[in-house]
Amino acid sequence: MSKVLVLYHSTYGHIETMAQAVAEGARSTGATVDIKRVPELVPEDVARKSGYKLDQAAPVAQVQDLADYDAILIGCGTRFGRMCSQMANFLDQAGGLWASGQLNGKVGAAFTSTATQHGGQEMTLFSIIANMLHFGFVVVGLPYSFQGQMRLDEVTGGAPYGASTIAGGDGSRKPSANELDGARFQGRHAAEIANKLFG
Repeated sequence: MSKVLVLYHSTYGHIETMAQAVAEGARSTGATVDIKRVPELVPEDVARKSGYKLDQAAPVAQVQDLADYDAILIGCGTRFGRMCSQMANFLDQAGGLWASGQLNGKVGAAFTSTATQHGGQEMTLFSIIANMLHFGFVVVGLPYSFQGQMRLDEVTGGAPYGASTIAGGDGSRKPSANELDGARFQGRHAAEIANKLFG
């Protein structure tokens, strides 16, 4: 079976919850799955005053870790329609892995969270996907075989480009059951493809 990394940054816990669901889906295929987070760049006193979730259990990733996995699913919140600076900073340090071809052919997928329904989810997913394509990843989205993204009876995240959740302007809305189902589906889908390629 393949080896999968769920790599994330989460400010208030929404992406942390989505990452756990993505990992659950990937593990259901028999893949070995690790969850790691990128380093926080905001000074701790500022993060505390801003209500950041500082008790996240996932270990902090090292850039070299990326070479050790067959599939990497990347999640982070949006910042004005693009990936957050913490994730961008981490991926920007992967130039050596890119130059040596160590990332070519890996399976990649993206997931995100925004404050509002139209707060840049698809743009953020594409900003992550753009990095993946430069690295040489085989990109996997959230296909419409996940019917949850077709729902009209509730406001929900989810796009063919990746799983997503809506946090609300004050962060009070937690990922819905449907959004977590989408994250599990995408994790399973990406791991199934990685298992076929690398298992």
